[in-house]
Amino acid sequence: MVELKAITEDNFIDAFNLKLAAGQERFVSHPIRSLAQAYVYRNQCQPFGIYAEGAMVGYVMVIYDDDISEYDIWHMMIDESMQGRGYGSEALDRVIDYIRTKPFGNSARIALTCNKNNSIAKRLYESKGFSATGVEDEDEEEFVLTIE
Repeated sequence: MVELKAITEDNFIDAFNLKLAAGQERFVSHPIRSLAQAYVYRNQCQPFGIYAEGAMVGYVMVIYDDDISEYDIWHMMIDESMQGRGYGSEALDRVIDYIRTKPFGNSARIALTCNKNNSIAKRLYESKGFSATGVEDEDEEEFVLTIE
């Protein structure tokens, strides 16, 4: 079973040690960059380690955009050695559950962007009910899920 644990002074080095598979750098930023953004947006975001069997296997950040009242999922990644085990799918379920608690504000909209060439991630997001909005920015496309 996958669980999310807040990134703290106790586990941020574990996040730094996560590795992307070759070629995935074009799809997602490394947690080091994401944690710098989390510091800047600290009043409206929560970075998480993705854990399975007691070990950090990935990273994800949830941010609330109060300008448009929506939750965004940023920089979700699973360590190269842990990919293909369903951890990303389970982690996305946990992230959606977390957002349903409305930790930063009220919104029924969850948005994320995905590289147009990342077919594996696109299939995952669509399997969870996310739909492409048609909004694109360079090589990224936006996906949205409406929750209750």
